[in-house]
Amino acid sequence: MKPSRKPDLSSVAWRKSSYSNSDGADCVEVADGLPGFVPVRDSKDPRGSALVFPADAWSRFVETLGDQP
Repeated sequence: MKPSRKPDLSSVAWRKSSYSNSDGADCVEVADGLPGFVPVRDSKDPRGSALVFPADAWSRFVETLGDQP
């Protein structure tokens, strides 16, 4: 198995989900602009870990959510 490459997230710009509530709690943030990767983190813990997904898998996930009633 080939070792995975960990992207450098030190200078990315995070954005909150459009579904976040108005007081800023319970938010998911994503960072754009990393070719091939989509980092996701909990906005309540910005210094915590981020999950990094392959961009195509994240796109399919978001599309699937959009298909839900």
